Amino acid sequence: MPRALHPRTSLAAESVFSVMSRLALQHGAVNLGQGFPAGAPPTFLLDALRAQSGTADQYTAPAGLAALREALALDLKVAPETVVITCGATEAMHALAASLYGPGDEVLMFEPVFDIYRPQAAMSGAVAVLSAMHLGAGGWTPNLDGLEALISPRTRALLINNPHNPSGHVFTLAELERMVLLARQHDLWIIADEVYDELYFGEVPLPLRTLAPERTFTVGSAGKRLEATGWRVGWIAAPPGLAPQVAGLHQWATFCAPAPLQAAVAAALPVARQTGFYEDLRGSYGARMRLLAGGLRSLGLEVQTPGGSYFLTALAPSLDPWRLVEHGGVAVIPGSAFYTAGTVPDGLIRLAFCKPPGEIERALERLESYLGR
Repeated sequence: MPRALHPRTSLAAESVFSVMSRLALQHGAVNLGQGFPAGAPPTFLLDALRAQSGTADQYTAPAGLAALREALALDLKVAPETVVITCGATEAMHALAASLYGPGDEVLMFEPVFDIYRPQAAMSGAVAVLSAMHLGAGGWTPNLDGLEALISPRTRALLINNPHNPSGHVFTLAELERMVLLARQHDLWIIADEVYDELYFGEVPLPLRTLAPERTFTVGSAGKRLEATGWRVGWIAAPPGLAPQVAGLHQWATFCAPAPLQAAVAAALPVARQTGFYEDLRGSYGARMRLLAGGLRSLGLEVQTPGGSYFLTALAPSLDPWRLVEHGGVAVIPGSAFYTAGTVPDGLIRLAFCKPPGEIERALERLESYLGR
């Protein structure tokens, strides 16, 4: 028999999101689990792809197509040379894990925690240290005293997802300033996963790079902004002088993101800004969020209204998500998928509302039938 694979392959278990999507297809369930929009991306993005056809079909530089780096520089108000284009935000986070920490290091992050962060830290040899967020009557809040208590001489970086997935919490200015102060006091890198930067329903998420430009790496996603999650075009805005090293490690993983899609996103980003696309998207998602939240509350569930992202969390102690997808025809994500260290709130589930209103209404009807109300 050949040798066994490396022990790090223990991290290769199938994601709960892909498992739940597969089960939704198998059982004909409404998929409120995995966060991808239904239907086609906006017309102006598809028009941009057709217009760019045949103009960008070979390798780009590892740092990305110049036109896209320049478009993002204008959009994010950064210098083009600080931008690195990646194969989606997931690969951006992978490149940063490889660039910023290694064996013996610790990375602080909030729990509930998005599932890619811990294995990416582990693949770099680092340890994810989880700071519990509190779920109370007013929703989700971070425990920043608890976060500070977890900092050790081995702490290398602080990872902040804002708006936060799965909770939907948008960190306040005071919360961000406290975290920046801690990062400066302990000389920590800041990784700001801001893929939902344009999806908010109240307070505008403040880009962390505006508070700590010398130590903040911002991650973004065309897939989230432009409703094209399968395009896999993401980016990193790095502190001055550090983008070449990050791009250098990114090249050993994927070399460059798909050139035609980079060109289309470069053309589409200014259109999205100039035509009010993001405002319309927030309005549409806000209406769908209220439809889902109101329906869940009418069924007796306790719902936490998100400040951003396209997810909400709810407490449904009587629901087993694995039985629900098979016997109730609705797919949701169990709260346990976002926990390893802390105690999962009883009955916690995450639901995606980036689906057509008709699908949300059908899911609510099925839930009502399943719960016997």
